[in-house]
Amino acid sequence: MSPPLFQALHHVALICSDYERSKHFYSEVLGFRIIHEVYRADRASHKLDLEISPTQHLELFSFPSPPARPTRPEACGLRHLAFAVQDIEKTLAELRARGVESEEVRVDPVTGQRFTFFRDPDDLPIELYEQDIR
Repeated sequence: MSPPLFQALHHVALICSDYERSKHFYSEVLGFRIIHEVYRADRASHKLDLEISPTQHLELFSFPSPPARPTRPEACGLRHLAFAVQDIEKTLAELRARGVESEEVRVDPVTGQRFTFFRDPDDLPIELYEQDIR
């Protein structure tokens, strides 16, 4: 078998409906560090680069009147974002203190790992997946 072509996932790009609201959510509520921000006047579009970890980024875009997601969560395309956390209860307590509501914690019947979901300002499902990431 030949070696993998790819080393890691570098970034995920999201299009938001309200740039300032989503910028606040991802940078202030979730705590992702802002790397770079630009307004592209020719497209009437913002682009915000956020650091999840030193090797993983999130790109947040805004465009005038983006179409809504057709259905959820089984629409073709991105189903959800998933973030690894070491302690799901501690992470949920911090998110609740920041005004973020989540579903109940469940256990994956295949892996035995605990997980839950919450939603971003555009109703995009975000998963917390508990695993030892040390």
